[in-house]
Amino acid sequence: PGSDLKVTGVDFLKSQNTRLHHTDAYNIKNLVVRRGQAFQIQLSLSRELKASDKLALRFGIGEKPMKPRGTLMSLNPRREPDFSGWQISIVKNNGKECLVSVTSSPSATVGIYNLNVKTGTNIYKPENGDVYLLFNPWCEDDIVFLADEAQRKEYVLNDTGYIYVGSAYSIYGRPWNFGQFEEFVLDACMYLLDKSNLRLSSRRDPVLVSRAMSALVNANDDRGVLMGNWSGNYDKGTSPLDWMGSVSILQQYYKTKKPVNYGQCWVFAGVLTTVMRCLGIPSRCTSNFNSAHDTDENLRVDIYLNEFGEKLNRMSLDSVWNFHVWNDVWMKRTDLPSGFDGWQAIDSTPQEQSQGAFQCGPCPLKAVRDGDVYLPYDSKFVFAEVNADKVYWVVKKVHGKDKYIKISTETRGIGVNISTKAVGQDKREDITLQYKFPEGSEEERRAMQKATSFIRPSGLGIRARFAATMSTGDMDSKPGVLHETVSKTGLQLEISNTDTLYPGNPLELAITVKTSTPGSWTINLAGSCQLQSYTGKIEASLGYVKETIKLEGKSEAKVPLKIAADSYMKTLALVEDEVLIHITAIAEVQETNDKLTKETTMRFEYPPITVQMPETAKLNEDFACAFIFKNKLNVPLDNCKLLVEGLGIFKMATFDQGDVNPGRIIKSEVICTPTRVGEKKIVAKLTSDQVKAISVEKAITITE
Repeated sequence: PGSDLKVTGVDFLKSQNTRLHHTDAYNIKNLVVRRGQAFQIQLSLSRELKASDKLALRFGIGEKPMKPRGTLMSLNPRREPDFSGWQISIVKNNGKECLVSVTSSPSATVGIYNLNVKTGTNIYKPENGDVYLLFNPWCEDDIVFLADEAQRKEYVLNDTGYIYVGSAYSIYGRPWNFGQFEEFVLDACMYLLDKSNLRLSSRRDPVLVSRAMSALVNANDDRGVLMGNWSGNYDKGTSPLDWMGSVSILQQYYKTKKPVNYGQCWVFAGVLTTVMRCLGIPSRCTSNFNSAHDTDENLRVDIYLNEFGEKLNRMSLDSVWNFHVWNDVWMKRTDLPSGFDGWQAIDSTPQEQSQGAFQCGPCPLKAVRDGDVYLPYDSKFVFAEVNADKVYWVVKKVHGKDKYIKISTETRGIGVNISTKAVGQDKREDITLQYKFPEGSEEERRAMQKATSFIRPSGLGIRARFAATMSTGDMDSKPGVLHETVSKTGLQLEISNTDTLYPGNPLELAITVKTSTPGSWTINLAGSCQLQSYTGKIEASLGYVKETIKLEGKSEAKVPLKIAADSYMKTLALVEDEVLIHITAIAEVQETNDKLTKETTMRFEYPPITVQMPETAKLNEDFACAFIFKNKLNVPLDNCKLLVEGLGIFKMATFDQGDVNPGRIIKSEVICTPTRVGEKKIVAKLTSDQVKAISVEKAITITE
């Protein structure tokens, strides 16, 4: 034969391939493509390709790629397609140039493939020959296929967003930079896949991949990404409130291969969203308000109060978090009976072990909604987070012994205002109805009954140490029909603040007691104010009010509860978490023995940060961005730090501002050089000893 055919070069045609595959934003030298979709490679040859020549593109994955294991795809354009589901064809063959098109299988293993080209006995290894293959929500045959383009833009390609935090009736969005396209983030995700110990054949399945990642984003059993810490002391790392996004966390983890300190639920959820979007699985952060952490799956959370209405930490095995953030990922569930495709909940905050590790999900939202809590994975746990009942007990000392008196059961307070960022808009979308039927509806009752038939039996013997103090009538935790007890008096409680809650000002609160039926009523009211962290842990008791009120017929009385600033400012400075104001009221009608509890959580208000910068800027041309903050509070803010980050504009920067006295204005400036076009967001955050997390973000459009 003529001279041996040799390959002299390979061009991965990166810019045209990545544009078609929606991977052009990844900051990496290598080619990144999505499975089940064609990409082109240009081969340069020593001579023209003839019909008799042997040519094969070999894509190998893992340590020792082998054909029988399906980890080596040898693609020969002249032969029948092989069984792997990959395809290759010659698009154009002229002179010494040969253009080939490769389509991977829509169920191919996700990961890094190394390409070499074999011609006869010669093997050519191109430089940067590693090709990254991702899940493909644009491909109908991929089980993560998402039909709606606006949703793909949001849940796969958007690298900024909000995570909703606060409390059920005081929700605010915390800006978060997901940054899935930033340098080393994709490599960190590939490292996690290797660390997951998933077999290569399991890495084709988003159910197994998302479950493995929910375990690896926390460091609890596998030296994963983030160490959780809720202690209020973060000296040996970064306070969870100081992170502005996932990028520095994943970059630090990839560099050191050691867990990063510290995370709390929104940090875990932010990083898990980054990992999922980076791998190509549509993902969103989901915030559940009044989230039950039910330790024994009995669908009941017991809350213990003293006679002033102050919550007691020591008793509670279960807890209600003001909010808890997890993730939903989008996929078909081919492992389940039909009907459970779509959004699936996964959670990387280490709460409960599942199959021996801190991992949670994927659990179909539809299974939670319909009460099908026998389905994998962890559906009972997720169901309880959004559907448990709250049972209130008052603990009184009688003859030196604790006596537990059940005051009330609340069936609608848990799992409210479930929130995520809306598609294509900077606002909150309420997705409660994707998790549960409307409260009190026929479907909700049916789902509840179905769920309790799977959950109930285990929940009865749990609280043996309290059983002696309860009558068995109290043990029925879920009546078939939920009657909210409407009392004979029409008793109602409302809790409000009569002035803005600025740190450093007295807290002006009020409890309003109302009756609505004819008669004379004598009401014993106890109301308390405490500071608590978002997990419901009480950090300080600030004060209480106890009064007896007389009301006639339809009337109301307003009882003020005022807390002086110096009774709480010390706690604000001591605890490194953001704390919330928690108010609990208990009312007891003497004539009828009716009892009612009401609790609410409020957050402090803070002065804003303002950002001064142009609305548009040009690629690679500098512009200035200024951050201004005026301390309008009447207390100094100690150890102020301003943290700023702008993906594709500038790296994260920190400005130490020292102590900022009342009335003082601070200003910091960054010179920005945009490296990517499109709408970009700049995020700034101010932290201090007293005020933990004032944040702001502003968008700028970068043009060519």
